Amino acid sequence: MAVSVTLPALGESVTEGTVTRWLKAEGEQVEADEPLLEVSTDKVDTEIPAPAAGVLSSIKVAEDETVEVGTELAVIDDGSGGGESAPAAQAEPEQESAPEPEPEQAPEPEQKSAPAPSGGGAEGTDVTLPALGESVTEGTVTRWLKEVGEEVEADEPLLEVSTDKVDTEIPAPVAGTLLEIVVGEDETAEVGARLAVIGSADAAPAQQEQPKEEAPKQEEAPAPEPEQAPAPKQEAPAEPKAEPKPEPKAPTQQAAPAQPAAPAPATDGAYVTPLVRKLAGETGVDLSSVKGSGVGGRIRKQDVLAAAEAQKQQQSAAAPAASPSASSSTVEIPAAAAELRGKTVKMTRIRKVIAENMMKAMRNQAQLSSVIEVDVTKLMKLRARAKESFLAREGVKLSPMPFFVKAAAEALKAHPVINARINDDSTVTYHDVENVGIAVDSEKGLMVPVIKDAGDLSLAGIARKTAELAGKVRTGKLSPDDMSGGTFTISNTGSRGALFDTIIVNYPQVAELGIGATVRRPVVVNHPDLGETIAIRDMVYLTLSYDHQLVDGADAARYLGAIKARLEAGEFEGELGL
Repeated sequence: MAVSVTLPALGESVTEGTVTRWLKAEGEQVEADEPLLEVSTDKVDTEIPAPAAGVLSSIKVAEDETVEVGTELAVIDDGSGGGESAPAAQAEPEQESAPEPEPEQAPEPEQKSAPAPSGGGAEGTDVTLPALGESVTEGTVTRWLKEVGEEVEADEPLLEVSTDKVDTEIPAPVAGTLLEIVVGEDETAEVGARLAVIGSADAAPAQQEQPKEEAPKQEEAPAPEPEQAPAPKQEAPAEPKAEPKPEPKAPTQQAAPAQPAAPAPATDGAYVTPLVRKLAGETGVDLSSVKGSGVGGRIRKQDVLAAAEAQKQQQSAAAPAASPSASSSTVEIPAAAAELRGKTVKMTRIRKVIAENMMKAMRNQAQLSSVIEVDVTKLMKLRARAKESFLAREGVKLSPMPFFVKAAAEALKAHPVINARINDDSTVTYHDVENVGIAVDSEKGLMVPVIKDAGDLSLAGIARKTAELAGKVRTGKLSPDDMSGGTFTISNTGSRGALFDTIIVNYPQVAELGIGATVRRPVVVNHPDLGETIAIRDMVYLTLSYDHQLVDGADAARYLGAIKARLEAGEFEGELGL
């Protein structure tokens, strides 16, 4: 029977995925739950397991192709793998031979019970993958702490599981004997999936002996029926079908170690998940030099990110040291840049998604930008006075960013045309919440985590949420929920020194605010006593890019004017405790 392999749902708002690598070729034998292919989305990289044992008869989606959730990826033919066809083939010979060799009917119950470990599994208490956090839908088994046949105590650590948010141990739900391991090491399972079976010690030998007895019984079956031509024809395919039967126990535990065998030399035997290997490749981290902080020395995402940050600091520290001895014409090229020079490489999945979104925005919107300058001198002085007490009281640093977010979110309430979207049916939705996305530069590319209900948060609330989301970006812990639901976006392009930027709107939103660098420079001011005079002031450019299909230039100017008035007034003393 043909079993379809489809692209499963891989998180909220994830609608498609790209096949990055097939782990099996057409014609190869696969086991149930064995990793079959690797898939990448804009939010997660994962392996898709085989839904059934059999032969991979057809691959429908090639590597580097992108398909929607639910699309058929491949077909597995389980008709030759000893599923329902093997018992059926054995049933007919038994009916024909029943009148002559009576003893052959006695082993029949044993042959029916033998497939239980690979099909329905051993009888006992199931060990399932528990929910390990909000929006976590799956986990990868990184290590089994017990082997089949071993005794376990209730609440004793049984295996280790890794997700994109947490690494943890799963305890045994009851005391007994570990009868069966369903999900092998390095295999991924959904929350609620059956990982293993724990039962009584008496059941363990029966499960292990039955597969051993099955092979000789099937070999003897053709012997008493040589004169019946149909019998050998039906029994002949039964032998190869039955051979994989005893294997699931061993392969399910050994197939997993076979997957990470390749990176083992580079990491001195330390366990490394596929996602960590990929992250190390993207950041240029040598895994053999990384000391894992996980259980048993396993290298985690955080270890790779920390190593990448340490490399950056070493490179930045080495550059000034080398500059005095270098000639004035020598240009110091960072290692990451040197590695890319002269090469042609594939775009990463997240880079492709960013590119597609940018082009979609430009194709579907009539984008225009308006720029104003704002005097934030009073605001910067206010921040300097309050930052120490704010840090002590709120536990986070007071950067200029929360002031801009606060002013922008408040102005959205009074200018709903900026906080809207155009629907496909030519209707307009004016949002009743201010969910402000913050564009953040990260190792993987541009991320836009969202501050939910920013218009109702205090300055301290915005500062805390901004710090929390920035921390998730640095550690790679952003969830799909953190990046969904935005109605308006702010991009701090001035963080790298840009005076202003003609930013592209974060489609399908209709406007995005860009914050330029704050620069101290001489400007003409109207002093109450001195009249017009030149003074040194803190100045910043604000850019609003917008969809001219809905937002007019006058709308943009009014919105920017509201932000300018709020920032220049600098009346935040009440929220800062001053």
